[in-house]
Amino acid sequence: MLRVLLLGVLAPAGLGLPAPPEPQPLGGQCVDLDCFAVFRGPATFLAASRVCERLQGHLMTVRSSVAEDVISLLLSGDGPRLWIGLQRPPGCDDPEHSGPLRGFQWVTGDNRTSFSRWARPHDDGARLCGPLCVAVSAAAGALAPGEPAWEERPCDAEADGFLCEFHFAASCRPLAVDPGATAAAGLSITYGTPFGARGADFQALPLGSTAAVAPLGVELECVAPPGETEGRWSREAPGAWACGVERGGCQHECKGSAGASNCLCPADAALQADGRSCGLPAEHPCHQLCEHFCHLHGLGNYTCICEAGYQLAADQHRCEDVDDCAQLPSPCPQRCVNTEGGFQCHCDTGYELVDGECVDPVDPCFDNNCEYQCQPVGRSEHKCICAEGFAPVPGAPHKCRMFCNQTSCPADCDPHYPTICRCPEGYIIDEGSTCTDINECDTNICPGQCHNLPGTYECICGPDSALSGQIGTDCDPTQVNEEPPVSPTPGATARPSPAPAGPLHSGVLVGISIASLSLVVALLALLCHLRKKQGASRGELEYKCGVPAKELMLQQTHCFRMSSSKEGYFFKNTRKPKRVLKTQRRELSPGHLGPENNGGVGVGLAEALHFLSHDRSTSPPTGFI
Repeated sequence: MLRVLLLGVLAPAGLGLPAPPEPQPLGGQCVDLDCFAVFRGPATFLAASRVCERLQGHLMTVRSSVAEDVISLLLSGDGPRLWIGLQRPPGCDDPEHSGPLRGFQWVTGDNRTSFSRWARPHDDGARLCGPLCVAVSAAAGALAPGEPAWEERPCDAEADGFLCEFHFAASCRPLAVDPGATAAAGLSITYGTPFGARGADFQALPLGSTAAVAPLGVELECVAPPGETEGRWSREAPGAWACGVERGGCQHECKGSAGASNCLCPADAALQADGRSCGLPAEHPCHQLCEHFCHLHGLGNYTCICEAGYQLAADQHRCEDVDDCAQLPSPCPQRCVNTEGGFQCHCDTGYELVDGECVDPVDPCFDNNCEYQCQPVGRSEHKCICAEGFAPVPGAPHKCRMFCNQTSCPADCDPHYPTICRCPEGYIIDEGSTCTDINECDTNICPGQCHNLPGTYECICGPDSALSGQIGTDCDPTQVNEEPPVSPTPGATARPSPAPAGPLHSGVLVGISIASLSLVVALLALLCHLRKKQGASRGELEYKCGVPAKELMLQQTHCFRMSSSKEGYFFKNTRKPKRVLKTQRRELSPGHLGPENNGGVGVGLAEALHFLSHDRSTSPPTGFI
């Protein structure tokens, strides 16, 4: 948690963890003083351009068929789409009148080219509208399948990678290795370039490149004197290395084996401090005759030579500075400042120097996703800003949301439909177009002390809470019992008192309430079921009573009673043997099925049906014999 808080504090200030490493090129190649590298990985045009700039280069310009051949070497067979440094600013134009680049321009700020290869011919009369950017792909070559072709794409879309271009002041040839020495020692050379490309197959190596020779353990670097474009391989340690590799670095002659090599100089020259170059002896009088360098031409003849940026004076011995800015054409595109032994190029206000050219700087807001407005920060960064009354969304600074830090703020209303308005979270719109803060404390939302804030609230937990004194939204209230201590009875055995019951959580109380309600519902359902069952039994009985002809018949018979004889009717089950019932004190009279008021115990219709429906083996109910 502490690390997260520190990152949140340090990140806005540009501190904290180190920046992630720059992506490494998948491959590279150099031609004279220009180098090209391919980078793979999804990236927008702006992101790709920034990577190239951080490596002291820019997105690749394809001005000739030579550059196109380099792309063919760098592209793999799966046909990835790679950004190149060609873009079209916002606006529309007819590509028919826009030249071979169809209104696009290079990231260097110009549109000079002797080569173009569009994937599709332009439609006559069609208008191209920017911003658009260009990616190259072998799969896009509809006019010449298999050859890299250009296609327009939205600049905020992601390509499979991009191509960077780098320009250097000097370069070295690959190391010259004696074939015999290579076969004998099994030498292998790995080159490394300043822009990250590594390998063994380069046509040229830019200034600052390295060469690792295995298994000799020799590390060399491409260096060049100021003003010269042809570099040489060297190292800080003096003396020669293996004579089979670049002649041991010797200016004149190398003698010896890989383990012990030495440089030799002509008879009229001496080995210099680096152990590899040759020069005049320190005591030679030529050094007193020339200001910079002295070159002997046989016995007694010499010529003075000046360093780059200087020229021989009229006396042919001294060296004087050359005003490079006075030359025609000027070596600088805009402003030239002469220095001792050299010059410096400067650009006018609003331009920046890129590879010797003054170009419009890449707009940091060219490919932004800001919801409201983009503001440049420096030369390559930007930040998103929001309109008044809005603030960036935490975690998504390119988006904006309504923000109010007061009790009331103006609502955000649709200018075309003034009645449609919205307020920030925690606010409600009043009459008119004003957003008023909702006082959540009026709803007793806090179990402790409630403090209303603009758009929200906070609870200060009271002393009867497990979170006493803390600020939050759920204080988890608990009951505090204060009982006087009980003195133990002398002689009584002390028993451990049960642990005090902890506070019931609000979730436990809700669970108990739900369980009680479920039990009541179950009991009510059981009662309803019993009532329905009882009603069904009664309905079945009434049904049986309503159809006596199917089960019973009336038959005239003689019944006996203790007091007197009297005719009556008796129920007979036609499906079973007749059974004569005798009553003690009453009888069924003709035309009457109910009990009579004669002081006897009557046998009703329901009792008779009950008796007939029972098993014969059971005893008759009371009143039957």
